[in-house]
Amino acid sequence: MQAMILAAGLGTRLRPLTNNLPKAMVKVDDIPLLEIAIRRLIHYGFDDIIINVHHFAEQIIRFLEQQGNFGINIAISDERDQILETGGGLKKASAFFGDAPFLLCNTDIITNIDLKKMYDAHCQLNALASLATRQRSTSRYLIFDENRLLHGWQNIKTGEVKMCRAKQGKLQLRAFSGIHIISPQIFGLMTEEGKFSIIDTYLRLASEHAIYSYPHDEDIWIDVGKPEELEMARGITAKVLNPSS
Repeated sequence: MQAMILAAGLGTRLRPLTNNLPKAMVKVDDIPLLEIAIRRLIHYGFDDIIINVHHFAEQIIRFLEQQGNFGINIAISDERDQILETGGGLKKASAFFGDAPFLLCNTDIITNIDLKKMYDAHCQLNALASLATRQRSTSRYLIFDENRLLHGWQNIKTGEVKMCRAKQGKLQLRAFSGIHIISPQIFGLMTEEGKFSIIDTYLRLASEHAIYSYPHDEDIWIDVGKPEELEMARGITAKVLNPSS
């Protein structure tokens, strides 16, 4: 199975750690975040991975070479000229993917979510995309209906709301967890160019295409984008890297 790891971010919230280090190489329990992500993907059967790079890209490339690409196929999508965000980064890497659904994830997420279970659920739904979500406090939420179909997006700090479907029944706010399973048909539907967020693409397409929430409220999940969150993650990598133990 194929996957893409987003590792191009500047990691500004983790400064000064990222002043001379890419965010993907920041360590938790002495293990780089990128290694945690790769080892988890391998555990669930993803053995064909592309990683986008921008900030201190050469450090990531050298690390992968030193690790022998962890014994799997790893390709690099080079964004050193321009960082492209989630949507633009995925579109740039589109030629890498085949005809089967693939996984897209952020490198700064520590979680024990069962990625194979999520992948299989996506395939059963025949969805364009499945988005891992949970109930947690954040400023920006995705809006889903009772059937878990995407209806919109809301920023509760600014009050901005973007709706993409007519309201049907009770709607709920869910926080996005930074993990997607995506069907490759999305590439033929992407009209956005350059640097853009894939959330904007989802909101544009959700009126005519099935984009589902995949709830995982019982799982471990930490966004280690800030130093205090990085500290919270210490001591849990064993559970994340050995989910069956």
